[in-house]
Amino acid sequence: MNCLLKAYEQEAQRAVIPDRDELVVSHLPLVKFLVDRIASALPPHLDRDDLRSAAVIGLISAAERFDPSRGVMFKTFAEQRIRGTIMDELRSQDWLTRSLRDKFKRLEREFSCLEQRLGRNPTSEEVAAAMGLELEGYFHLLEEIHFLSFVSLDDAWMDEDGSPLGLLDVLEDKGVESPQNQLIARQTVENLAEAIDGLPEKERIVITLYYYEELNLKEIGSVLSLTESRISQLHSQALLRLRGRMKLHKP
Repeated sequence: MNCLLKAYEQEAQRAVIPDRDELVVSHLPLVKFLVDRIASALPPHLDRDDLRSAAVIGLISAAERFDPSRGVMFKTFAEQRIRGTIMDELRSQDWLTRSLRDKFKRLEREFSCLEQRLGRNPTSEEVAAAMGLELEGYFHLLEEIHFLSFVSLDDAWMDEDGSPLGLLDVLEDKGVESPQNQLIARQTVENLAEAIDGLPEKERIVITLYYYEELNLKEIGSVLSLTESRISQLHSQALLRLRGRMKLHKP
């Protein structure tokens, strides 16, 4: 009887696994959304068609590897793979250069050190001085590393199966259904909410409008009566602060 029951459960589980082609076709709009969202932070000369091709490969790979028994929604699973293949494509184009990554890491360290030393959010002027830059040069650096600060949210931690589970999943309120990931996500939401509340007002508004209201940088600029370039700078600063604070709570 137990053998028959087990066989029935296995057959029922196979029956609910979505068709792989159906998963790919039904999630093609997700590819467009992610490519457009990521490309909005990239220099305009980069070819979006190459990114779309890479993203589709990521979606197909996700559909082939998807296992519903892990308790993760396919959309969440696919987004990680799609973003990963887009990153690989950008690395193959040598856009994410070592020099750019070094600048980002140094800037992140300066934010963290200043915040600990001052006991508050450091101002742009204070960070610029610590970096040995004029304010204009500092703002240019923020725009230069804007995309890197965005994608670096993905390296927050690994879930119980060794798959990446980044801050973007929490910021965008994606479902993670396994008990351990639910606990991680719940703790992260609490820590992240506290970190966002501690941001300077304009940065907090930018994060809220970008991740929760899904406005783009230009639209946020219209809301705040600021240029798209200034919104990009505020976004980069906010993510640098959040990364530093969330590393203190990293599981």
